Parts: sequence; C-alpha cells; structure tokens
Amino acid sequence: MRNVFPPSVVKQSFLRLFYSLGSRARAKRWVRELSRESFDVNLFQKTIGYHPVNWKFFFESLLHRSYLQLAGGQWNSNERLEFLGDAVLNFLVADYLHSVHPGMEEGELTKYRSRLVNRKILAQRAKEFRISDFLFLSSSAAQSIDSGSESILADAFEAIIGALYLDGGMEAARAFVHRTILSKEHVLMGARADDNYKSTLLEYAQGRALGIPRYAVVREEGPEHDRRFTVEVFVGSRSYGTGSGRSKKDAEQAAAAMAISKISKEPAAATPSEHHAG
Repeated sequence: MRNVFPPSVVKQSFLRLFYSLGSRARAKRWVRELSRESFDVNLFQKTIGYHPVNWKFFFESLLHRSYLQLAGGQWNSNERLEFLGDAVLNFLVADYLHSVHPGMEEGELTKYRSRLVNRKILAQRAKEFRISDFLFLSSSAAQSIDSGSESILADAFEAIIGALYLDGGMEAARAFVHRTILSKEHVLMGARADDNYKSTLLEYAQGRALGIPRYAVVREEGPEHDRRFTVEVFVGSRSYGTGSGRSKKDAEQAAAAMAISKISKEPAAATPSEHHAG
C-alpha cells in the first residue's frame, strides 16, 4: 500500500537533518531515519536495481510538489529531475532502437520511440514496479492516482531516471530503462501496435495457433459518472488475466496487455491442445 506521509510522520526536522550533517554521516543517518518512518529503503533499492550514493537525488525524485509545504523550503520537487530524466530516457530509447533496428526508417524510429516513452506507458511501468509505494504525496495527489491519473506516476518514473543519471551516470540510467522497458516484450510489442493491445494479442495468439481471444466483463463498480469495469480475457479456455478501466474498451485493452505479457513468456513450442486443456 502506498505511503502517504502526513506531517506527523515525516517531520521537517527529519528532512532538515540531511543538510545538518557531513555528507557520509548525513547519508547513513538519513537512510536510518527513512527506515524508521515506514520507508522501506531495501525494497526501494531492489525496485530501482541500484544502491544510491547520494540519496538526496532519489528523495527529490520521489517528492511530488504537493508535499513541498510539508517537506520544508530546502527541498525541491521532482520536476527538475523529471525534465532531465525525460531527456535521458529519450536518448536511451533512441540509442536502443537505432542499434536493434538497423533497417528501420527515421520516421518509423521516431514514432516507435514516442510510443515507448509516452505518459501512458511510463505510468504503466511505474505501476508494475509499484513506484507509487515510495512517493511523498499529499492526500489529494494520492487520490488522483487512485482515480486513474497517469501524470504523477509518469513524472516520478522520469525523475528516477534523472536521479540515476546524476548519481550513477548513463549506465545506471540505461540499466534501469532496459530492465523496466526495453527488456519487456509485451511493452515493445504494444508500442509497435500503437498501443492497440487487443490487435497485438489477436495477431500473437493466431500466430501461435491459440485461437481468438475472448473478453468477458466480470465486474462493474462505481456511480454512473465514474464507472469502473473489470474484464477477463481468455485464449481458448484459459484465462490470461484481468484489466480495469473507465470503459469496457479501456478494460479490454488493459486485460490484453496482461495477456501479452503472460503469453510472451511461454515457450514458443506451446500447442493449442495444452492451452485448451486449461
């Protein structure tokens, strides 16, 4: 569950102590204080796949502007790191695509890159890696995430890339981008399909002789003006997961994205009979 830190939990004195100590002692004590305040330092390091040297960069990458009034005037929000991370991310994705697709034309490379770094995909990556669990947010900002807003998550994802670049250089940022985006086949496939996961799943399933995907609404929630749908997707008789959205179409796309992720990890030799056996 996300930590939404009220003033009683993260005190201004705690935030100020980072500036009051020498750099090495400052970092060690700051991390100890973070751990005491329900921030799982080890899990955060595991999540980003990196052990920070200068924790200031990473704290600011998680600090949404809605929390500044509680953090004190010595801190900056993650907006500047987001700006830097956006530039680094675009370079790393462009470098990857240029290397992996030598025959792809400039226009197609540009479209492919823009789809891989758009706000929707970055927010999805942040959700999968549970970045929101570490953010410092006001209650209202946290509610906007729960209601489906993508901007806070996407911005934090880019800000972390900026922090990695400043603390560990381009290779630290590259390792994170590769692990969270460029090594994920379903993300790459979805971007090539212009975010039409249903179309991609159909092509992928038919290419493996698995049949035509089928979608079923399993739950409808919320008032009429804020309806939420949950859809389950089947390939053959086997369920490949569920997806949620504010419309049936969005929920089906989310379910298809999950199915692509699962199917793409299965052995290519899987046969239709194995899937229909359920």
